[in-house]
Amino acid sequence: MKALVLEEIGKIRLRDIDLPTVPGPDDVKIAMKNVGICGSDVHFYEYGNIGPFVVREPMVLGHEGSGVVVAVGANVTSLKVGDKVCMEPGIPDWTSRAARMGLYNLDPAVRFWATPPVHGCLAPEVVHPANLTFKLPDNVSLAEGAMVEPLAVGMQAATKARVQPGATAAVIGSGTIGIMTALSAVAAGCSDVFVIDLQQEKLDVAAQYPALTPVNLAKEDAVARVRAATGGWGVDAVFEASGSMKAYDTLFDYACPGGCAVLVGMPAKPVAYDVVAGQAKELRVEHVFRYANIYDRAINLLASGKIDVKPLISKYYSFEQAVEAFEFAAKAPANVIKTQIVFA
Repeated sequence: MKALVLEEIGKIRLRDIDLPTVPGPDDVKIAMKNVGICGSDVHFYEYGNIGPFVVREPMVLGHEGSGVVVAVGANVTSLKVGDKVCMEPGIPDWTSRAARMGLYNLDPAVRFWATPPVHGCLAPEVVHPANLTFKLPDNVSLAEGAMVEPLAVGMQAATKARVQPGATAAVIGSGTIGIMTALSAVAAGCSDVFVIDLQQEKLDVAAQYPALTPVNLAKEDAVARVRAATGGWGVDAVFEASGSMKAYDTLFDYACPGGCAVLVGMPAKPVAYDVVAGQAKELRVEHVFRYANIYDRAINLLASGKIDVKPLISKYYSFEQAVEAFEFAAKAPANVIKTQIVFA
């Protein structure tokens, strides 16, 4: 079938490629409807690798997807033809030690859409395990369903922080993951969440949410602002969601004694880690790699209205315009948070 294929660095095209079309007994076949363009998709397009994950042969892009079930395997009873669904894109070895411990996102054998050498979901149809395919409630649109994947990252971060009701937080970075993390922290119980960035256009998007307080690093001392707002104490949790190496220079300064720092963004190179600064506050440092056991709760939050992702969807392209969509996403203006590709 025709799919959006990354041929080599800087070259993508719509072309025919052999992909699975027949669901196994525990699988479903899904007609794709919405696929978000993730920063990792763009990074593979521009550079051909993310750390040890290197594109060595043509690969279908896309891993933030939703669609409609068009066929079910013989053993599938949880879904039926016509169901609106979104799909968790990482398929682990369920017999692995990590999976048995509930840490299936850390299974070394996990096969994750659009992570070399695994094909992604930017194709008209995909076959996927039923137990990683989640029915969307009637009041959650397919566009929102394609936002569950980045929302799950934010919820994993809030879960790692062990946010308690009334806690305060700061999030470095106001891109998709940064805002998703901030909204997840609010949903988990945070009373105040500061969102910190250099680009006012992105902060203006965050400012649409009354629970979020934007802080522009280019215009003020963000650490001083956060500390002043917390009586000089600092926030209970600071989330690094920008991937900027520079963010680590002051990361621990935002946190209160006994607080937590959660590392979500992926720096391009190793960063300096101020051990003594962390020790002086006895900070707990957590790391996030994707998510595990989050999708159903993320969908529940969308359905309840506790989290609204619609303001974050900035632009739509048709599947036929997928190449143009990636060219746009690679150079998108700062006020664009999420671009989605839509199938007819």
